[in-house]
Amino acid sequence: MMPARPGDEAEDRHALDIALLPHVRPRHWGRIASAAVLLALLTLLARAFAQGQIAWTVVAQYLTWGTILEGLRNTVLMALAAMALGLVLGVLAAVARASPNPVLRAAAIFYAWLFRGTPVILQLLLWFNLALIFPVIGIPGIWSERTVAVMTPFLAALLGLGLNQGAYTSEIVRAGMISVDAGQYEAAKSIGLTYGQSLRRIILPQAMRVIVPPLGNEFIGMIKTTSLASVIQYAELLHNAENIYYANTKVMELLLVAAFWYLVLVSLLSAGQAALERRVSRGVLRLARAR
Repeated sequence: MMPARPGDEAEDRHALDIALLPHVRPRHWGRIASAAVLLALLTLLARAFAQGQIAWTVVAQYLTWGTILEGLRNTVLMALAAMALGLVLGVLAAVARASPNPVLRAAAIFYAWLFRGTPVILQLLLWFNLALIFPVIGIPGIWSERTVAVMTPFLAALLGLGLNQGAYTSEIVRAGMISVDAGQYEAAKSIGLTYGQSLRRIILPQAMRVIVPPLGNEFIGMIKTTSLASVIQYAELLHNAENIYYANTKVMELLLVAAFWYLVLVSLLSAGQAALERRVSRGVLRLARAR
């Protein structure tokens, strides 16, 4: 048994003195004040809605109304179709932007500049009124049709939303490609892969970790952006809600119904986005755990 050092007894007494001190929890006055203010605001808001002239029975009645559910279905359909079109165009534009071909690069830059530089609602109106510029469209000698018959609200909304989304998606995909280390491109070239093969097999799979989060946000945004298609008479959720309250004057009630379904869609998509992000990042997470 080793002899006790002279300072050990003093250290033990010091540790004992510290242990006997009362434990005082820190007061986070900033948190308490902000929570109190937020609670007061929420209380005032809930009281305003509860005591306001809102017929909540009407809100409950129209939540599952046939016209509302049809608009909800059209909203989801348009968001999926426009996002799919935007994704295809965005990937093609991003690949063209990174291409050594100067013509493709210039075309991709012009496409992103044009559709990102003009409001979505303006693009929707331009497509919907295309017949004013081209009364007839088609393939000369094979097929032709009056533009006003072809450019339905659905097609105009699809082109307006899809082409606009493609411009933003191209920048997201390009950012993901830039995030991949330049050595990956050189490694792909050294083993004889073509530019297209290296993108498909090496670059884009690694870039997905960077691409998925903003692309998920864009899809969530697309759900809400479809409401702009109401200006060209596309029968989406907000448009159908407007048609109902034009007839029964229950404006706030129908707007609350539309808000409820938008929140439901966004909540479901947010959960799906989180799951997808975990999946594409699983390699990085495993590496972090190994370290």
